[in-house]
Amino acid sequence: MALVLLVPACSLWPARPDSVVADGSECVVLLHGLVRTSRSLATVGAFLEAAGYRVENWSYPSREKSIEVLAEESIPAAVARCGKHNADTVSFVTHSMGGILLRYYLAQQPIQALGRVVMISPPNQGSELVDFWYGMPGYRWLNGPAGYQLGTDADSLPRRLGPANFEVGVITGTNTTNPLFSMIIPGEDDGKLSVESARLEGMADFLVVPAAHSLIMRDRDVMQQVVNFLDTGHFDHIDTL
Repeated sequence: MALVLLVPACSLWPARPDSVVADGSECVVLLHGLVRTSRSLATVGAFLEAAGYRVENWSYPSREKSIEVLAEESIPAAVARCGKHNADTVSFVTHSMGGILLRYYLAQQPIQALGRVVMISPPNQGSELVDFWYGMPGYRWLNGPAGYQLGTDADSLPRRLGPANFEVGVITGTNTTNPLFSMIIPGEDDGKLSVESARLEGMADFLVVPAAHSLIMRDRDVMQQVVNFLDTGHFDHIDTL
């Protein structure tokens, strides 16, 4: 976060193609990850509002209930809030487990006027760290019932949800703030998830950036790429992040 705060304010404004101007008719729902709150997505929310989007930054009790219950309680309520803005389209930006909530919900029922989706560091193939820590004392207390559902085995919830049937772009990272965790995770990782675990069959675009799991959603270039995908349906792979 400190890096963002030290950047001159003028550089925080999103750059947009001249042909694309958000007019407030699109609402973007933000869904945070496990053991986080809506505060973790406040920076990207402000960035999107500066780009002309209506934003509903939704907070849910991630440690208290299963993914199924959290999704059913949170997503319809957030979409209803977008309806109060008279939005024509409802898009989503998610971080980590927030993407699994959305995938679960959309596998059960469609959202009318669904726009585009950007998932930031989602455990679409499950989390190798969950496999490692599963069953250890204190894990359930720290992560709740939803934390038990994020393993990489074929029966885990993320692996059972199937390909995306909606327009989604995925961003994940390769930096870590926890070298110990990275020793457990195979291949490149963001300190919590491997790059491969973020991939989702049916996704429209995929972007890997030098950022860590816990801070990736506050990275200025990542926020710009979120706007790029919401605007155009693809990331800008030309710029060096």
